Amino acid sequence: MISPLYASPWPCSRLFSRFSPYPALGLLVCVFLLLSSAGCSPDKAGEGKGDPKKKPAVAVTLASATKKNLPVEIMATGHVEASATVEIRSQVTGLLKNVHFKEGDEVKAGDLLFTIDPRPFAANLAKAEAGLAKDKAELENARREADRYALAAQKGYVSVEQSDQAATRVVTFSATVKADQAAVDNARLELEYCSIRAPFAGRTGEIQSDQGNLIKANADGPMVTINQTQPVLVAFTVPGQHLQDIFRYMADGALQVTANNTLADTEPLIGKLAFIDNTVDPTTGVIRLKASFIDSQKRLWPGQLSDIRLHLTDRIGCIVVPSQAVLAGQNGAYVYVVKEDQTVAYRPVTPGMLFKGETLIEEGLKEGERVVTDGQLQLAEGVKIAERLPAQKTEDRDKEAVPGANEARGKQ
Repeated sequence: MISPLYASPWPCSRLFSRFSPYPALGLLVCVFLLLSSAGCSPDKAGEGKGDPKKKPAVAVTLASATKKNLPVEIMATGHVEASATVEIRSQVTGLLKNVHFKEGDEVKAGDLLFTIDPRPFAANLAKAEAGLAKDKAELENARREADRYALAAQKGYVSVEQSDQAATRVVTFSATVKADQAAVDNARLELEYCSIRAPFAGRTGEIQSDQGNLIKANADGPMVTINQTQPVLVAFTVPGQHLQDIFRYMADGALQVTANNTLADTEPLIGKLAFIDNTVDPTTGVIRLKASFIDSQKRLWPGQLSDIRLHLTDRIGCIVVPSQAVLAGQNGAYVYVVKEDQTVAYRPVTPGMLFKGETLIEEGLKEGERVVTDGQLQLAEGVKIAERLPAQKTEDRDKEAVPGANEARGKQ
């Protein structure tokens, strides 16, 4: 017999006694009561499920949409070329007597480069001049004889045939004198060819023929190559679809081209578009252009690669944001815009051209609106945010907050 003072730890025990004729029914009622009591325990069911509005703010970096004037440019990679190139070859065969420059020297137009031994050519010139003098004397004698024979023929002392022969001799010697004069001119020209001079100002390359070598006229290989680098040219290609835009903006004046040496972090050079090829390459669909630059500091060298920007025009009053603020979603590009209550809103935008780390926004933003540039992965519509300063600004702020920090750090 169970004492009436005993309280069973199982509240369902009385039910079993009440429904003893129906044990299964009593078991179901007991299970129902246990589930109800577990579901209705105060405050336990909501533990760990805080109110979303009470979540801590997400730290992000922000930037403002600004209005700028952006250049419309065509980007390309160019190949630096000399504005003129000449391969120096000898026009006469002879012994190379002197080389008057060093490899890599800057030379001016008319500077003496090579000297071929001139003695054989001076001798040929003297010989030709002697032949010319002889034939000139013969010509003068023939003319006097022709005059005498003409006078004698008029008086009947000689026949007309003899007079004609004397006149023919004058014509023959006249032709001989002309041939002799041509030989003299050719000999004098060959003598001048013994002194090889620079046709224009430029920089010499490697010397291919050293002093003492026998130089052949019009040899296959050059004695030296000279490149004219002032001005210097940069050749590049652009898609043929831009050709009409180039012609349209060229109507207002020469187009500006900016070149930057890809191997050096220096200020770019400013030049002008100097050449547009007359044919679009049917295989690749590109057209070849050349820009001219005055490169007094010799930063562009023939054979180098250079980054090229062909400036067409400027777009006035464009809305731009840092490029990292623009994200790509399933429905297109979007940004997170900060509202007045420091929450963010999803905003679809239409991005345009890129320029120096910024993106043009064609539609979707106004000047002054703030957008999130870092931390977007933790954001959603309506999430609370807190601005996080960039690392450099944070460091500067800390230095200002602790005067003398740099001095103390230096003493350590």
